[in-house]
Amino acid sequence: MKKNHTMMQFFEWHIPEHGKHWEDLAILAPEFHSHGIDTVWIPPACKGITQDDNGYGVYDGYDLGEFNQKGGIRTKYGTKVELLQAIEICHYEGIQVLADVVMNHKAGAEKTEAFDVVEVDPNNRQEVISEPFEIDGWTKFDFPVRNGKHSNFRWNYRHFNGTDYDARRGRHGIYRICGENREWSENVDKEFGNYDYLMFANINYHIKAVYDEMMHWGKWFAETTRCNGYRLDAIKHINHDFIRDFVWQMREQFGDDFYFVGEFWNADFDAKQAFLNQVDYQIHLFDVGLHYRFFDAALQGKEFDLRTIFDGTLVEAHPLHAVTFVDNHDSQPGESLESWVGDWFKPLAYALILLREDGFPCVFYGDYIGIRGDDPIPSKKEQLDPLLDARAHLAYGEQIEYFDHPSTIGWVRRGTDEHSGSGCAVVLSNDQDGFKHMAVGVEHSGKTWVDVTGNHEGKITIDDNGEAEFPVRGGTVSVWGLDHSDRPVTLPFDDDQSS
Repeated sequence: MKKNHTMMQFFEWHIPEHGKHWEDLAILAPEFHSHGIDTVWIPPACKGITQDDNGYGVYDGYDLGEFNQKGGIRTKYGTKVELLQAIEICHYEGIQVLADVVMNHKAGAEKTEAFDVVEVDPNNRQEVISEPFEIDGWTKFDFPVRNGKHSNFRWNYRHFNGTDYDARRGRHGIYRICGENREWSENVDKEFGNYDYLMFANINYHIKAVYDEMMHWGKWFAETTRCNGYRLDAIKHINHDFIRDFVWQMREQFGDDFYFVGEFWNADFDAKQAFLNQVDYQIHLFDVGLHYRFFDAALQGKEFDLRTIFDGTLVEAHPLHAVTFVDNHDSQPGESLESWVGDWFKPLAYALILLREDGFPCVFYGDYIGIRGDDPIPSKKEQLDPLLDARAHLAYGEQIEYFDHPSTIGWVRRGTDEHSGSGCAVVLSNDQDGFKHMAVGVEHSGKTWVDVTGNHEGKITIDDNGEAEFPVRGGTVSVWGLDHSDRPVTLPFDDDQSS
């Protein structure tokens, strides 16, 4: 039976540095499955520059918590053995695992090297602001502890095209390395003139040895972990031709079902459209534009016209290539792309991604489990579980929209015979109490429906025409349908990512 698919981003920035994260995943997998979550996106599993690195300061892609490097054997999240055990348990629970892979840069080199660079303007990386000069850069990666296991490849400055620190002078800047094939890649995002360079030692995909090594690494990682796909980090900074080839080669090796979603953090729709064209629509993208629509809606309150919530979003234009989300680790408070969706609007936003037919929704760990750190944010699990359960049991069938009022909108899913008891009516308000008169279908006539969120008490009986008046409290969401709260869920993963 075809089921709705739901992803969980299984981390936030302030995961404790205790090495227990993979163990936590193994423990929580059965609970996730019970609420219809059948995909988890795990944080970068490779050894970072320190043991408390979140994984984006990647040092050694072949160390998954196996070698005594950078402060210990385990990564921030645990050991290689614990990682593989957690993935195996997820698979047992019918949950697929997407691994976060960082292929833009490397950090934490063992040695510096002397080489020539030119400095570029940080706001226009195409503009050179110095004559060539020599620096000492952290670009020599020998991995002496690993000593050639899994790969003999050693990195040096010839494999990079940029860095951000001159150790000789103790000076930060953006330095393009001089030499043949050291120009910035042209097939990247055009922000700052050219956004090939992001941080640390920037991997240069013009070099064939680098291209071949990263292809080898991608295959090694998937074979080793038995993950089901990749979340590609920072792809707007990576040569888009390489991304297209990487996806093609991984699928040639692991099959067409090997899943890809990319982080292309740019709210501009045209930029995402251009990227999808360059990679032949072979991957999905996170719908950053929709996230910012949610952010704006939460800030503006009743002044935001809910009828426009999907304007300019990826899910509106390319629903089969959109991974929808409300917040993630980069948008959470205190981070570089902070744009935290206000708490009052969170349930409305989650209803908009979980209970509609388009997009592949991703629930954020920071919302579901909570955010730790100096300014903790509590879990919203009690609000999210009813929405997840409604997605698992109710949100099927034809979708009919009632986007006819600026502050109160709704839609229905009419249900299917295949999913017994399915069908729902969803109503949102960002202002006062309201209602929507909506038709759910004569097949539901005479049935009694309740608000499964608990936001609105009472019951509704569907009339002989298959219609009813569905109320909603101001500033909340109500999801009306048959109550399935005591019904177990079994969700085998299939190949279709649509709902």
